[in-house]
Amino acid sequence: MFVLFPVWWALGVGEIAWIPLAAVMVLYMVRTGRYRVPRGYGLWLLFLLLMLLSVIGIDAPDRFVGFVYRVLSYLTVTVVFMYVYNARNTLTVRYVLGVLTVFWVYVVVGGYLGLLFPQFSFTTPFAYVVPEALKANEIIGEMTVRRLTSYNPDSWVPAEPRPTAPFLYANGWGNVYSMLLPIVVAYAGMLRGWRLVLLFIGIAASVVPAYLTLNRGMFVGIGVAVLYAGIRLAIAGQTRVLLSVLAIAAVLIAGGVALDVGTRVEARIESSPSTEDRFQLYTETIERSLESPMFGYGAPRPSSVAGAPSVGTQGQVWMVMFSHGFPALVMFLGWLLWSFAVTIRSREPAVIALNTTLLVILVEVFYYGVLPDGLILSMAAAGLAMRAQTPSLGER
Repeated sequence: MFVLFPVWWALGVGEIAWIPLAAVMVLYMVRTGRYRVPRGYGLWLLFLLLMLLSVIGIDAPDRFVGFVYRVLSYLTVTVVFMYVYNARNTLTVRYVLGVLTVFWVYVVVGGYLGLLFPQFSFTTPFAYVVPEALKANEIIGEMTVRRLTSYNPDSWVPAEPRPTAPFLYANGWGNVYSMLLPIVVAYAGMLRGWRLVLLFIGIAASVVPAYLTLNRGMFVGIGVAVLYAGIRLAIAGQTRVLLSVLAIAAVLIAGGVALDVGTRVEARIESSPSTEDRFQLYTETIERSLESPMFGYGAPRPSSVAGAPSVGTQGQVWMVMFSHGFPALVMFLGWLLWSFAVTIRSREPAVIALNTTLLVILVEVFYYGVLPDGLILSMAAAGLAMRAQTPSLGER
């Protein structure tokens, strides 16, 4: 899933490759014939049920295509959790953290490629096999052409290139980067010698594309992660790892000053009405969700404001609320909160990092769409962290 992700991205199937790979995971679990689930997992299963029932709100074929994609994506992240949680003999914490660190390296490399070649794009092989009728769907249409940035040099609003590769959007890049950073730091704590030095150099170098995405939400997520992890590590007496976190915080601050991020973000806010537009969109989302509170509308729908993004977008919370209803939203957030709460007791640096990643997604679901990439990372983190507390979870 993760180590070969650049291949899936280049082929044009990066956003859907998770699905058949999850099917392979299911075959492995069926072959073993045994699996366990932690207490509290019913919250997520209830969400899946309510999400499926929201199909009654679908009113158009193209929205049904999007609904099916989201269903398969939600089932995929479900499988990822089950697989990681149960594969404790073959997927060690160190191994999984290492794999996710490789994925983080791809994210950073994609960011640098976007900065170096902001206008580069290519038609993917996926474009030649997908039916023309499906290309009208927004997400499928975007998968047929790969770009390294969200950048239009001919736009009437002046804007700097914002790295996106290997994802579709700059916000997706920022979400994944911020969720993976605690995991990368934890993995660095398991290394010694030249590998440790190399990884810390990579962390310092990653500041450049991270800051130049100008992702305000990512800045919030990273700030919360550094503050929370620092407090947790200090309480746990993990002095060595705490010093590493403080060193990284210093690098982040220095990088922000060197790149004059404050001025860049201020300029972007002045040239873009995104903050005001989001507030109006969220208000409309709440008002229209109250008209169909139980099962929602099955999928986002056009806004009543011309040119505005669809209602039920610009954040996973709003997507779930509008598309699947308020009960589904309660189950969705309930599962994320439960995952965070039951993994908060460990004093091990690796589990603290995983718990921090779960906190980051809890913050960012309010303004980022996290399906599938961010949610897959959170499920992998939750599965690993919950494994460490199996005796107190009461497995069934």
